[in-house]
Amino acid sequence: MSFTFYNTLGREKQIFKPLKEGKVGFYGCGPTVYNYAHIGNLRAYVLHDILVRSLRRAGYEVNHVMNITDVGHLSGDNDEGDDKMVKSAEERGKSVLEIAEFYTRAFFNDTDRMNITRPTVVCKATEHISEMIAMIVRIEKNGFTYSAGGNLYFDISRFPSYGELALLRPDDLKSGAQTGYERTGQDENKRNAGDFVLWFTKSKFENQALMWDSPWGRGYPGWHIECSAMSMKYLGENFDIHAGGIDHIPVHHTNEIAQSEASMDAAGKKPWVSYWLHNEFLVIDKAKMSKSAGGFLTLQSLIDEGYDPLDYRYFLLGGHYRSQLQFSFDSLKGAKNSRISLIDKVLSLAQKTNFNRREANKESREFAITGNDVLKYIEAFNKALEDDLSTPRAMAEIWGLLREGPATEEALAAVFDMDRVLALGLEETCMAKASENGKDSGNNELTDEIEQQIIRRAEAKKAKDFATADNIRQNLKERGIILEDGPGGTTWRRA
Repeated sequence: MSFTFYNTLGREKQIFKPLKEGKVGFYGCGPTVYNYAHIGNLRAYVLHDILVRSLRRAGYEVNHVMNITDVGHLSGDNDEGDDKMVKSAEERGKSVLEIAEFYTRAFFNDTDRMNITRPTVVCKATEHISEMIAMIVRIEKNGFTYSAGGNLYFDISRFPSYGELALLRPDDLKSGAQTGYERTGQDENKRNAGDFVLWFTKSKFENQALMWDSPWGRGYPGWHIECSAMSMKYLGENFDIHAGGIDHIPVHHTNEIAQSEASMDAAGKKPWVSYWLHNEFLVIDKAKMSKSAGGFLTLQSLIDEGYDPLDYRYFLLGGHYRSQLQFSFDSLKGAKNSRISLIDKVLSLAQKTNFNRREANKESREFAITGNDVLKYIEAFNKALEDDLSTPRAMAEIWGLLREGPATEEALAAVFDMDRVLALGLEETCMAKASENGKDSGNNELTDEIEQQIIRRAEAKKAKDFATADNIRQNLKERGIILEDGPGGTTWRRA
């Protein structure tokens, strides 16, 4: 497969050519773990997942690195406002590290439920302070810094290509326009509106929770430096792909490029990153979905309304990552109904191809597709992914195969192959159904009773009567019956 990605650095689609043949270094901006991820945040991680799954399916070895920000991220990307971690800790009466640990677990619980593949490397900012200090020392040695008011700043006037990613003009940088630096409360120590802090000392916050010794005094790192230091630690000075939300373009990613390339000693190592991929916002009532702007919906919010996490994944796949996506519960309901219909069609195909009477062991099956009546759908699916990860077109191909393709084992194998990227749990659903059908369920009376209990539990959950739902599950468990919730609904098995 030959991929073409829209590169924000250059604002055009470019043929993907990795630095090392067959290998891809990828860094995706991770969460600041001061609160639950909202559903808008999760759109970025679905993009990262589709990217990684597509590349691996094409045969690339992908080293996917993601940071966990547990220090240094202020409420304003321009070094202004409160420390997000400290503020959350104070509000909840916990330590910063307790808050970070709790919300890190919550984040990965959400991504696991959405079938988002975990990164190869997950790196916490607090565990990489020495790498940040070492990088800042190099930047200082190369002449890109100045000290003022106790803090160490990056001087953007000494970096000629500053703002290239965001298409910022020199006049914009002087005034702070387009970057958000024109806001009130600007740091008076800055020589230029766009300068940013590499290292804060206690002069910024008298009671900062986490501080470390450094050549510039006891303090803590700026937010931007962490991504540069950790990505270069695990991926090298130059790597292939960096991804994140479009809100990172004008400040965070722009600053990452400047400090990273300023830290390099050897000439000719630019650009730091070859391809920049940015996802658009999820919007509700034409407003950006964010924690600070209201409309704070979490994945659990959707589950409480009766939706499966994969309903939301299906909804996100229906829009191209570079297009704004309007969220509403009506549109989510439509995605849910479509996903259920998709599962029904896959189960029907599985039944027609005797999947239920085969050994349900996906590790022993290979996806060898040779028939032209099926291969054409696979090829079209591949072209959709190759063209800047067009998931709407890819979804159309799996639907086309199920509606118009042959009812053969090859067709089912093709569906499973496509779902290696879409990750809607289609093969897992078929396997669960095959396993269920292959079991001796005992007498019919017991089976009927359990099915009625499952229906009662579903009704209780829909009515938000979670106590009753939990009691039903526990009572059955005590009788040796285990309920398992999955994309295809609730199934049961003997303990």
